[in-house]
Amino acid sequence: MEHTSEYLTPEIKLSCYEDKFFKSEIIFDQHMLVWFISGETKIVQAEETHHFKAGDIFLIPRNKPATIINYPDNGLPHKSVVMLLTEKTLRDFYSRIDVKASSAPLSKLYYFRNHPLLESCLASLIPYFSIKGQFPRNLASLKITEAISILRAINPDIDGMLANFDDPHKVDLISFMENNYMFNMPAERFSYLTGRSLTTFKRDFKKAFNTTPQRWLTEKRLGLAHYQLSEQKRKPTDVCYETGFENLSHFSYAFKKQFGYSPTDLITPKATRRQHT
Repeated sequence: MEHTSEYLTPEIKLSCYEDKFFKSEIIFDQHMLVWFISGETKIVQAEETHHFKAGDIFLIPRNKPATIINYPDNGLPHKSVVMLLTEKTLRDFYSRIDVKASSAPLSKLYYFRNHPLLESCLASLIPYFSIKGQFPRNLASLKITEAISILRAINPDIDGMLANFDDPHKVDLISFMENNYMFNMPAERFSYLTGRSLTTFKRDFKKAFNTTPQRWLTEKRLGLAHYQLSEQKRKPTDVCYETGFENLSHFSYAFKKQFGYSPTDLITPKATRRQHT
């Protein structure tokens, strides 16, 4: 994979993927504002799937599981400007204004399609990437403050998310797992996001599902994959990466072990399959 990142500061970078395809399960520790210059991205979350192309801008929240799939588009690499809205920056910003965060903020992806103010703010960073030398920290702080101010002007409700600095609270385990099993995360991350220690998570999981997390996750992912292949007629490659599997070979092996036939058997017409048997 050919991936390069040029940093102006630890919070601002220009990210570029030259490969035809890149996929990762990601949970960001900080809120992240992204402007796409070229390429295409699919972001799969528990609630919905988002498609972004050149010119699109979005804010993805921290501690929110997502599958990120990047594609080049029209022969151009996948390139984006990324700005991290760190907890320190946001605490400093909100300490100067009278805003109370929601006790239960709606943690969701915010989409700003070709918004002129945000685009102007992020595009103004591009020339600095071609200038050798250190980017002034005070200027970086001003640009990030500008971006936060624009976000608040566009959608005042965004304060409920940006001004909330709480760690995840203990949530209903069954509901959380049923909504997020398709994300390929370690047990430690699942435990953190459900507000539990790893030991408590495993104990509560055994009590709720009467099995181990890994066994349950594999069965749930394979069940979802089978449904998408047989009922929705989706491609095995898309199903593989959107149901929590690392690669197509592992997915095909696990699928055949579970069901006795391969994923491609579900999309091959029966008459064609008989000719080859």
